[in-house]
Amino acid sequence: MRSASVRAVSARPVLWRKGRLALLPALLAASLSACVSLPREAAPPAGSRATLAVLETTDLHANLLGYDYYKLKADPSIGLERTATLIAQARSEFPNHVLLDNGDAIQGTALADYQALVAPLPCKQTLAVYKAMNQLGYDGGGIGNHEFNYGLAYLNQVTASHFEVDGVASDAARCAGPAFPLVLANIYSSRTHAPLFQPYRILQRQISGTGPDGAPIRSTLRIGIIGFTPPGVLQWDQRALEGKVYAQGVREAALQYIPQMREQGADLVIALAHGGLDGAPYTAGMEDAGYYLAQVPGVDVLLMGHAHQSFPQAASTLPAFNLPGVDKVRGRVHGVPAVMANLWGKDLGVIGLRLRYDGQRWLVDRDATTVEVRSTRQPDRSYVPADAALAQLVGQEHEATIRYVQSPVGHSDFRMSSYFADVGDSTAIQVVNQAQTAYVRRYIESSHPVWGGLPVLSMASPFKAGAAGAADYTDVLAGGLALNNVADLYLYPNALHVVQVNGAELKAWLEKSAERFNRIDPASAAVQELVNPAVPGFNFDMLTDADVSYQIDISKPVGQRISGLSYRGAAVLADQQFLVATNNYRASGGGAFPALDGSRTVLAAPDASRDVLISYIRERRQLSRSRDGAQRSWRFAPLQTRAPVVFHSAPQLQELAEDAGLRGVTQLKHDDGGGKGLALYAIDLSR
Repeated sequence: MRSASVRAVSARPVLWRKGRLALLPALLAASLSACVSLPREAAPPAGSRATLAVLETTDLHANLLGYDYYKLKADPSIGLERTATLIAQARSEFPNHVLLDNGDAIQGTALADYQALVAPLPCKQTLAVYKAMNQLGYDGGGIGNHEFNYGLAYLNQVTASHFEVDGVASDAARCAGPAFPLVLANIYSSRTHAPLFQPYRILQRQISGTGPDGAPIRSTLRIGIIGFTPPGVLQWDQRALEGKVYAQGVREAALQYIPQMREQGADLVIALAHGGLDGAPYTAGMEDAGYYLAQVPGVDVLLMGHAHQSFPQAASTLPAFNLPGVDKVRGRVHGVPAVMANLWGKDLGVIGLRLRYDGQRWLVDRDATTVEVRSTRQPDRSYVPADAALAQLVGQEHEATIRYVQSPVGHSDFRMSSYFADVGDSTAIQVVNQAQTAYVRRYIESSHPVWGGLPVLSMASPFKAGAAGAADYTDVLAGGLALNNVADLYLYPNALHVVQVNGAELKAWLEKSAERFNRIDPASAAVQELVNPAVPGFNFDMLTDADVSYQIDISKPVGQRISGLSYRGAAVLADQQFLVATNNYRASGGGAFPALDGSRTVLAAPDASRDVLISYIRERRQLSRSRDGAQRSWRFAPLQTRAPVVFHSAPQLQELAEDAGLRGVTQLKHDDGGGKGLALYAIDLSR
């Protein structure tokens, strides 16, 4: 293998930088290590056939073991240690295989935060998630948006990179990291205008197959892998990335580099797209560009992620999975075999790629190719056994994380949970809003008294709302509060930001949040689903302030649902000014909320949102339901329906709804039949 220096010449490719279009200089230099120069053995005869299994994990979010650090208990539904068993099974089934990860690997659990923020990783030590991947023999990986959460210096270290960007020392040592290549084609250094990572890599593998006469053959297969991440990362992690890197559109990067991969001998091109599907008109800043990436000539396989869904999924009602050209049953996007392996190690994507040699190169037989998502949960609802070697490998990091999260913070006399946040329970939301509001008011008093006349509000959302199953909810029991409980209340390592908006923009913000709900037809005799699963819980921002009230009328179309918005008993005026505390993700454009594109940010606090919450609880010491968990700013507008309006949550928790003052909630079925351990509930919207 030798290192080939590739000059990437582009005909003025379109770039995306913080919502604007820019032009990349025509000449880009990328140093790529590609196995493209070694001579092949004798070519197989035309008509030879082989099968290559493309195995995908994605959105692991540092869930290595089946353990919930926020609840301090085992959770067999998550963790790479069980995905490892599926990987071993697939490898035994498919002698020819390649194992790839599609990003969002290094952030998402208390273990990840511990290694990044609490006990910073020494240069010579490999990050736990990469250590596990090394042991499992990954062949390559992509970069997700959450890889950037801890900053470029950290990412440079743990990926064993040598970024030439501002903020990373030019003489920084190359540290321990993954033993496999990481690829990313659409993020560039502002200093050098070169890709931050290798845009692509060509892997050379020996595969077995059969000739046209049925005799066994051996052949060299050159597998090209190319990575993409959402360009929106420039906004979402603006504080860490601004001025240091810039982004190119996913489709533009693919059109630039895939022809080079073919020229350098790639038989196959596998796109590691950390994004899902979106049928909206394509833009260079599109977050979920898989629908358009699949249409780029030369893409043989599409690996997706970011959306935290399983694809293919025959029963899915998600609009993205029902677009023209999307086959949600056989796993195809515009004919290209495509898979998305859910999140947190719950599933393994398996593409059985059928190959045929045409006399010159290997081609994909799309019709014969199989695509499936294999779950760690078996038909009898048990889980596949864990790979014991993985637990042993990361045992030291695991135990250190548990000790860390057990540090005491305060006490609560009530249970804080998000099981019924979609229908009005604010117990897991209010204390976050209160902490953020208190922080901003203190800042105004000490450092910016000119803002003293402006109302201060706070928005927060239920980060965990059941998308991954019955265990995917915030649930902090009454009693002593430790750091793990705070991390359960505030899942992400965001920074607190403050935006200044007017009354019309505040209402538009709430309208966007209300997209969480389907439109309900009161006259329908059919059972109707309350929640739109295409809108994640973390985009359901809500106010929990005694000074504010509003209603959500879900019989109205999107954009016309918020009514009666008032502040201190008076209707909010369109030009009335407010300061709203939120996080850097939302303030910088995350979730595509109206007016929130970074331009309305008036304070980018130096403190992380979670640290603000920890300090608030420590100062308060004792939380009580009456003061910290009973305030609701919003209600559903009363609605009499002919048939039940239903939603899903963990079973046997109706008492929690009643404790939160929700009188119209009843459990209809202990098991909703969806395979995630959720129950079916109904809500009486007339009450």
